[in-house]
Formats: sequence, C-alpha cells, structure tokens
Amino acid sequence: MSLANRLARVWYDGEPVPFWLAMLEPVYRGLRWLHRLPYKRGWRTAKRVAAPVIVVGNLTAGGSGKTPLAIALIEALRARGFRPGIVSRGYGGTQRAVAMLDDTPDPKRFGDEPSLIRRRTGAPVAVGRDRSEAAALVVRHGANVVVADDGLQNPCLARDIEIVVIDGQRRFGNERLLPAGPLREPMHRARSVDFRVCNGARPAPGEIPMKLIGEIAVSVASASRTRALSSFTRQRVHAVAAIGNPSRFFAGLQARGIDVVPHPFPDHHAFAASDLAFGDASPVIMTEKDAIKCLAFAGPDVWCVPVSAELPSEFIDALIARIKSAKPSLPPNA
Repeated sequence: MSLANRLARVWYDGEPVPFWLAMLEPVYRGLRWLHRLPYKRGWRTAKRVAAPVIVVGNLTAGGSGKTPLAIALIEALRARGFRPGIVSRGYGGTQRAVAMLDDTPDPKRFGDEPSLIRRRTGAPVAVGRDRSEAAALVVRHGANVVVADDGLQNPCLARDIEIVVIDGQRRFGNERLLPAGPLREPMHRARSVDFRVCNGARPAPGEIPMKLIGEIAVSVASASRTRALSSFTRQRVHAVAAIGNPSRFFAGLQARGIDVVPHPFPDHHAFAASDLAFGDASPVIMTEKDAIKCLAFAGPDVWCVPVSAELPSEFIDALIARIKSAKPSLPPNA
C-alpha cells in the first residue's frame, strides 16, 4: 500500500493514527505558529494592494474544488462589470519569481491550475512565491479585483474576503492537523472566514452549496472536437485523475453508467505519454486540470471533461456587496 493510500485511510476512513504520525502533529503545529509569529508580533505586516482581494482556500491538504470556484468567481465578477485578476503560487511549476502568464502558458513552468485558469478565462494571471507581489502585478495589468487561488494560510497578502472550500464528501476527515490528519489549520479557523462553500453532498448549516457541472467531453488533442459525456455510457474507458480526490471524478463517471477503469495519480502529477498508454483501444477520459499537461502528446481518443461551478445567486450578491464595502476603486457600472 502506498503512503498516500495509507494516509487517506487514516485521515478519512477511521483507521487509527500511527504513533509516528501522532508524534509529528505537534511539530507541524509549532512550525505553523512560527510562520505566523512575525505577523502577530508586528515584525512583519501583510501587504495591501490597490484593489479588493478575495482569497479562495481550504483547510485540508489536497484539492477541494478551489479552482472551479475561482473560475466561477471570475465569470461572475466580469458579468457585474469588474476586471478580475488571479494570483497563485504556481504549485507544481518551476517558476519562482513573480511572472504573468501569456495566452498559451506552459504548465511545467507555471503550474497546472493557473495555466488552466488563464486558458479558460483569459483573465490576467500572475504566479510567484510572493503573492503580494503577484497581486500588485495583476493590478498593474488592469485588474480591479484580485482573486487568490489558495493562500488561506499565507499571511503576506492582506485580504478583504476569505472563502474556504469544503469537500462535501470527505469534509475535514479526522479533524487532526498534518500529518496525523488532513488539516492545514485547526477547525476553528473555518469560523473566521467570510464564506464557507461546500462542494458536493449536503452542506452543513451556514455553508453555501456548490455543484460541479460537466456534460461535454472535449478532445485533448483538438478542442474543436466534442461529444456528449453520456455517449460513453456502457463503454469501457480509462479514467485518469491527478487531483486531490480522484475518487470523486471516477464516481461521477460511474454514475453515468460508464464502465470505468480508474487510474489515480498523485495531485499535480507531471504526465508523460507513457502514463496514457494502457495497451488497448479503450478511450481515455481525464480531468481538465490534467489535460492541460497532456496537450503535446494526447492521442485522438483522449478526452477531458471541463466542469463549471454552479452557485446560488444569493452568494454572488453577498460577495459583490462585500467587495463594494471593501474598497472605493470600483468600475463605474458595478
């Protein structure tokens, strides 16, 4: 059994926490305390940029749906007259200094998530370890609202609104800190954010429901080729996912009656052509985040499923109201 599978059983399936993981939990807690200490003591201050900042993050390690939510927020803000920009650390990429993404970003350099956001939205996207510098850069490129994809635990960037995304299926697991559990921060941190968004399943009281919708499969090799996802029903396919919770993707395909052969990979896996060579003629279906890394070598029967986040209009209204109360520099028609 791989370490990732063992951790998943401990974190989410009720398996007892091994002694060595329990011993490391206070070490992680201490490191988090040291990370925030300079800001708590006033030795360092969070940097503010000339635009409202929305941080979209989570409390748990691994994916929970932050990127689809960030894309949905960009689209909603544009519809209300704003010019949103995105900042990200660019996890999984080689870029360290702050940089803007062009129209055809290389996910090996910039990371899969910011590359996907740039291709999907066309919004200005900046990556870099210093998120405050990245935020200032997208503002200089015309953004008047900044959306930070992840960064809830990074105190260097001052923020006006915090949104935590919760995996509706796995929730917070055993509610312990890393590595004994999946939490990056203690549970009480969820009570301090402005909005809690529940991705899938039934939201708890006070949480905003989010549903991911994906009905169309798109050819990875040629985006102009599409087919209904339902056309794969009763067909054997190789399902590929290198995301925080691959089982959600596999289960979604199985719910449509597709005969799924699952192939989970570690989150942010750097794909090679050999990863998609399964020795038969069955089609391959993968997530859009993974497909962005396979454009150069995907065959004609490799497909991805773009998803869109469905959110209540009341949430968008409340978010816009919070943005307007945060800063005076807003578009005239907002």
